[in-house]
Amino acid sequence: MDFGIENKVAMVAAGSKGIGLSVAKALAEQGCSVSICGRTEATLASAKTEVGARCHTHVADVAVAADLETWFDAVRSELGVPEILVTNTGGPPAGSIDSMTDEQWQTGVDSTLFNVIRMVRLALPEMKQMGWGRIVHITSLVATEPSLMLPISSTIRAGLVATTRIQAQEYGPFGITVNAVLPGHTLTDRQRHLAHLNSQKLGISMEEALANQGRQVPIGRLADPSEIAAPVAFLCSQQASYISGQSIAVDGGINRGI
Repeated sequence: MDFGIENKVAMVAAGSKGIGLSVAKALAEQGCSVSICGRTEATLASAKTEVGARCHTHVADVAVAADLETWFDAVRSELGVPEILVTNTGGPPAGSIDSMTDEQWQTGVDSTLFNVIRMVRLALPEMKQMGWGRIVHITSLVATEPSLMLPISSTIRAGLVATTRIQAQEYGPFGITVNAVLPGHTLTDRQRHLAHLNSQKLGISMEEALANQGRQVPIGRLADPSEIAAPVAFLCSQQASYISGQSIAVDGGINRGI
């Protein structure tokens, strides 16, 4: 399907690996010029090879406000005004709620909430002027299905559901849609880290821990990152112009809430 976004300028945060990388590839396949950021030149170089000629890279830590400003300035200079923004980040530390320190909570807020607020703030003025924009936040299943192992992520990402609704209400009159995608268990470095923690806790192998995670899902397996990227790319399309304010679970049916 042609999403009608050829030659649009897209930014994908933390796009050098995992879901972010798959999103960058999906948007590039639709003809977008895609800028991704990541924390190391090595991972960005590898990602650029995978995404192709439409990919541009920039070293930036999404938790650092100055890095985000520099990235946005570089995109405007190299590609033009950003029309599509996909916010994304690694997850906050895992562990029991009693074991989380003040520093870990603050780091989680900086890297999972403030980065979203800052990126939207940087993209918004020009999207308003154009009368068109697509903003998609990649969050997590734990926004609606809290995890005892991920108390910081569960708390912050639940707040992002409200942020998404508020932004959609505020920016809709300017032709800007704002949505969130909530991935379930997906085979990424984050999932491997959680499997490692579970393997230590239960005294089983990493492979067994990953298999256990897959068996929890009604579909019976972990998601491939490309299966998360597909709905993200659709939400950036012309066809999705009447979808806004939604937090859409892409989780294989594991969420039991209504």
